[in-house]
Amino acid sequence: MSHRTEHRTQPVRRGVPRRIVLQGAGVAMSLPWMESVPVWGQIPEAESTGAIAASSATPQRFAALFMACGINSEHWWAKGAGNEMELSRSLAPMESLKSKMNVIHGLFNRNATEVGIHPGQTGNILSGASLQKGSELKGGISIDQLLANHLGQQTAQPSLVLGCEQPVTGYHETNFSMAYSSHISWQNETSPVPMEVYPSLAFDSLFDNRGNRRNKSVLDRVQEHASSLSRQVSATDRERLDQYLTSVREVEKRIERARSAQHKATDNAAEKGQPIMTMKRPDNGLPEDIREHMKLMCDVVALAFQTDKTRFATLLLCRDISGLFYPFLDVRKAHHSASHDDRSDDFERISRYYVSQMAYLAGRLEEMKEGDGSVLDHSCLVFVNNMWSGSKHDSHRLPLFTVGGLGGTLETGRVMDYSERGDDGRKLCSLYLSLMHRMGLPADQFGDATTKLADL
Repeated sequence: MSHRTEHRTQPVRRGVPRRIVLQGAGVAMSLPWMESVPVWGQIPEAESTGAIAASSATPQRFAALFMACGINSEHWWAKGAGNEMELSRSLAPMESLKSKMNVIHGLFNRNATEVGIHPGQTGNILSGASLQKGSELKGGISIDQLLANHLGQQTAQPSLVLGCEQPVTGYHETNFSMAYSSHISWQNETSPVPMEVYPSLAFDSLFDNRGNRRNKSVLDRVQEHASSLSRQVSATDRERLDQYLTSVREVEKRIERARSAQHKATDNAAEKGQPIMTMKRPDNGLPEDIREHMKLMCDVVALAFQTDKTRFATLLLCRDISGLFYPFLDVRKAHHSASHDDRSDDFERISRYYVSQMAYLAGRLEEMKEGDGSVLDHSCLVFVNNMWSGSKHDSHRLPLFTVGGLGGTLETGRVMDYSERGDDGRKLCSLYLSLMHRMGLPADQFGDATTKLADL
């Protein structure tokens, strides 16, 4: 579903590929937006003048970052607007980007209330569907996958589904499957999307790294083509290209360390005859320091968006009933246990830490120039949690904020409160429906919503 207007760019030298992809030994490395040459969309043949026609449409992107088990509600607020917005302690990591965020209070997910705690409050966070108990999974397609189904054909990967914690199996005491606690992205009502938890494999998916190719830097494999392209583009684009390749290499170096740990864990699991997903961190090959794990996954999302490898992503930072520990925050309890004392200083530090992950990703996208703005300006990132209070398992309102203007279609720098709008006026799925319309998918209904969110 694409509505585009063709226009002429400035003439460029012949020989610059119409699709900006660096070719190398077994790799096709997508590049970010460049002013000298067209990037997005189908490019028609150039005329004899050497001018290259390009699509004027800049990609719109959507990503959801998920934190489970609530926040410290005493320190989750914002006041004012734009650059004058005042942020609470937990939202403070977003200070430099507050003019590009919307703090939205009072939304709720109706089918995640009055159904019992944890799995029933989580598996529909991006779908709003009614979940079924028992051995048979039944929910609904999530917003990222609906967007991917309708708009994902424009990119090499329809979507990117990442996580920082292995999924768990079995059933909760409420008789909901723990699959609902472990997955936020669903391809249909019965199937979650397989979630990639290993940073090295997520990185490989962006650069077609397979087999022995992983033993050589992706940059070495495209070096000749990169040098050729650098000589043909503008000085500004040359600097942008150098910055991008440097960024990829920095991430790749960190990925190499993660890959080594993953290979060792795979061998150990095989020797023990034990499924690797049942092993605890770091024996399962996941980065022992979750700060590095989450940062790497955010970097993968950022690179995927910058190169237009995909436009839709979800990142499950921690699953519901999470067992992650935070020694670097001086918190002794695991995530779930700490959430039962959600108004403590410990859990406030945890809440703030998760907001800082969004701040990191948004900051990376803000640094990436694209057209008349940044990649962040053309995206909408949603930070969402499955409950307000972990101690009360209260999901009658949800902590949520967005970052990015979605290509100028979403006003930002606002604090919006829907608490007094009545249940029909504060549906989480109404927000999703509104975003879908802005991205060119004018659905009549999504989840339990048939109307867009008012005043968005």
